[in-house]
Amino acid sequence: MTEHYYVYILRSFKDQKLYIGFTSNLRKRLGQHARGEVISTRNRVPFKLIHYEYFINKDDAAAREVFLKSGHGHEQLYQILKRTLA
Repeated sequence: MTEHYYVYILRSFKDQKLYIGFTSNLRKRLGQHARGEVISTRNRVPFKLIHYEYFINKDDAAAREVFLKSGHGHEQLYQILKRTLA
């Protein structure tokens, strides 16, 4: 069985801020966020999944997460999701 990885972006209904994460089990991770089990987001629930990307290589997914958290990555995200974030 091939491993798979996701880079995902959540938007908080509470403060409208984005959270960028990386996981091998998107459904499980989204549940953890929703239940407030993730320390870095527990004070910002509820969330909506607004974007995700699928990878078959863990290193590619990790690099994409790092990029999206950078200044250039944020610029790219806001360009791609401009209507979603409006």
